[in-house]
Formats: sequence, structure tokens, C-alpha cells
Amino acid sequence: MTTYPPGIPPKKSPPYVIDIMDRNLSRYSKYRVMWLLVFFDLPTETKKDRKAYTEFKKRLLNDGFTMFQFSIYVRHCASRENMAVHARRIRSFLPPYGKVGILGITDKQFGNMEVYYGQKSTPPNPVSFQLELF
Repeated sequence: MTTYPPGIPPKKSPPYVIDIMDRNLSRYSKYRVMWLLVFFDLPTETKKDRKAYTEFKKRLLNDGFTMFQFSIYVRHCASRENMAVHARRIRSFLPPYGKVGILGITDKQFGNMEVYYGQKSTPPNPVSFQLELF
């Protein structure tokens, strides 16, 4: 214990000092960090429909989304507020036809997802009848 000279009170830590480790842990909680998923089923019958479909996908990619499956795109968001900004942005460029779903889930829920990668069975390559010289 530190002793102080008589008449000089000991220094106290200011009340605004926050333990950095505690703040970082709460900032990156699995229940605070969010994932935004966008599901869509858009028509592609006419040239106009295909253009709207392509434009929608490009805007999702430009907004930081990555393709999870062909019609499912995901984006990591630091908070619910950040997720709401991106959801609002998606609503601003919805295509005129088709279905679009927007779902926000926590990082904990996203981490509980089970993803399986299968291998498509393909027939063996046919034997080539081409004559090889070398």
C-alpha cells in the first residue's frame, strides 16, 4: 500500500475510466453482432425482368453482401442499428416484381447454423477415341 504525506489525499481514478477488456467483450457480444440475410425469388422471363434481377444482385454485392446460396445473400453487421441501415437500403432498391425476404439474426444464432456441402455425383468421363501422337 502506498503511503501519502500528511495533508495530501490519495489520488482516485476518475469515474470515466473504463476497463478496456470489459468494453471490448461487451462490444463484440455474440448477441449484439448481427447478420442480415436476404432471400429472393425474382422472375427472369423477359429481358426487363433479367435486368432488374441483375441490378438487384449487383446492388446487394455493392452493399457488402456475399452470396450464401444462389438466391440467399448475407452480410455481417456490427449492431442492430447498423443492420437497420442496411435493411432500409435494401427496401429502397427492391425490384418491382418477385419476392424478397429480409431476416436479421444474432451472431450466436448464425453460429448455430449447420451447413453441409455435398458432392454431386457425375458419370465418369467417356473414353477418348482420339489418337495421341506424343
